[in-house]
Amino acid sequence: MNTNLAPRPKKIIDEEVKWDTSSIIISKTDLKGTILYMNDTFEEASEYPKVELVGEPHNIIRHPDMPKVVFKVLWKALKNEENFHAIVKNLSKTGRYYWVITDFEVERDQNGKATGYTGRRKSIPQSVIDKIEPLYKTLLKIEQVKGEKASELYFNAYLEEEIGKPYNEFVLDLFDQQNLNFQKQTTRDTIKKGLTWFFFGD
Repeated sequence: MNTNLAPRPKKIIDEEVKWDTSSIIISKTDLKGTILYMNDTFEEASEYPKVELVGEPHNIIRHPDMPKVVFKVLWKALKNEENFHAIVKNLSKTGRYYWVITDFEVERDQNGKATGYTGRRKSIPQSVIDKIEPLYKTLLKIEQVKGEKASELYFNAYLEEEIGKPYNEFVLDLFDQQNLNFQKQTTRDTIKKGLTWFFFGD
């Protein structure tokens, strides 16, 4: 067992990390979420050197502003071996934050068996954050007062009554509404394949 755990920040700072937001953050994990690889951009955004994060659980960078139900939905999809994307506020080593959209891909061996996950993350427009953050704050408040189950029930009801779509589709719609330049170069079908248009362009 690894006893030299990477340190979590002792203080949360309401300040965004300065990093190259034009670059893609990449990490690879095993099926349990243990970090096996991280690129230089991950190192820059998280403010953790690779030697500290490799071998650690990926949730070490989970920001306390994030409701747990979002990760529950995410992990349910991944365990069902479905590619998935989510909007996440991450925590850096210094206690600062950075918002990203993550596109998860299930890695498989030559026999088609899932072996782990590759996550690609990219910075998102403030307009997207402005739309998702109020929901996350409500979910977190319900979680703190009523518990995780109540937060999950509200989340499901919200998506059904106000959005009419599951979380995955909700994320897609948030980007559709921003009329990003990438959107002009692709189709809805391409977007559904994992936001390729946003991460890689053409």
